[in-house]
Amino acid sequence: MSHDRIRNLVLAALFLALGMVLPFLTGQIPQIGKVLSPMHIPAFLCGFVCGWPYGLAIGFIMPLLRSVLFGMPTLIPSALVMAFELAAYGCSAAIIYRLLPKRPAFIYVTLIASMLIGRVVWGLASLVIYRLFTENSFTLAMFLSGAFINAVPGIILHIVLVPAVVMALERADLIDTEGR
Repeated sequence: MSHDRIRNLVLAALFLALGMVLPFLTGQIPQIGKVLSPMHIPAFLCGFVCGWPYGLAIGFIMPLLRSVLFGMPTLIPSALVMAFELAAYGCSAAIIYRLLPKRPAFIYVTLIASMLIGRVVWGLASLVIYRLFTENSFTLAMFLSGAFINAVPGIILHIVLVPAVVMALERADLIDTEGR
């Protein structure tokens, strides 16, 4: 096994652990945790740092594992829908980051594009999962509210925090900006 693969496995495991721990910071007030979306941060970072296969896998596993271990988020529909959303975040962040020039402005472009892709995936997964597993239907109003209106504090947090961490990791030469 190559050094890069071992490095990425270790880092992916650390991002998974971070995804298990971060929600405890907001867990005392579930409404705050829901709007700040702390599990999204390690999914994005895993994609930026480790590449798309790791971002996809860790993003998918994280909410499901957290649901099984801690009961939050609820497995169906929340964790299942989040699994698709976070997988899309990790995967799309990695792919877009690799394709764009390695300048700070493009980290923001990558993040915002990944946020949009992940929210569309969240909406599509919600539409299917709500229909299959619940008696409720998933409406356009629910999509707009959940993906954008109620998500503004989390969107702002992610736009401030994720690029700052990625730029710091780039400066420390801890992200392979050429091989990805």
